[in-house]
Amino acid sequence: MAKKGPRQIIKLKSTESAHMYLSAKNRRNDPNRLEFKKYDPIVRRHVVYREAK
Repeated sequence: MAKKGPRQIIKLKSTESAHMYLSAKNRRNDPNRLEFKKYDPIVRRHVVYREAK
């Protein structure tokens, strides 16, 4: 049985390459799109990752 609630799985897409991370967020606490600086192994440096649809 699937979990119900405000927590959703989201994709974080790199602004510099096609790399993606999967993460979870609580839509009640964070209704806007997330943005993080994370390591991109394709370009081998830290870049901005934004929440994708």
